[in-house]
Amino acid sequence: MIADAQTELRVQGFHCDLYGHVNNARYLEFLETARWETMARTVDIEDFHRQGWSLVVVRIEIDYRAPTTLGDRLRITTLVEEFGRASVRLRQEVHRVDDQALIAEARVTFVVVGEGQGRPLRLAGELRERLDTLPRDSRRSSES
Repeated sequence: MIADAQTELRVQGFHCDLYGHVNNARYLEFLETARWETMARTVDIEDFHRQGWSLVVVRIEIDYRAPTTLGDRLRITTLVEEFGRASVRLRQEVHRVDDQALIAEARVTFVVVGEGQGRPLRLAGELRERLDTLPRDSRRSSES
């Protein structure tokens, strides 16, 4: 299941700023790519759309630990840290593949919004069952 939680990418020239390293804003894109890749491997996103459910990020915290530069291969791990009544908190870590250096850590909270409702849905029943397929952080995951 951990393989479903990991996404690899290579730093491209357009990711870098004038200082030659990845600009901090690019990590938001890296993290989003990893979340979508993880979802695609573990959740039926097409079914979410048919149900009229949308995944909406409501909070992101990022701690930057080390720089990355052109050509670096990055591995991003995306795991559920906690299910709340109406939200899911993910933990994402970015490591450089070559030396396993921790590059960045993030906590991302998302909710599911029903079509035309404009507010988060309670994560129960069928909706929760579908989200339960996401990979979990066994060290920290809690049940709510």
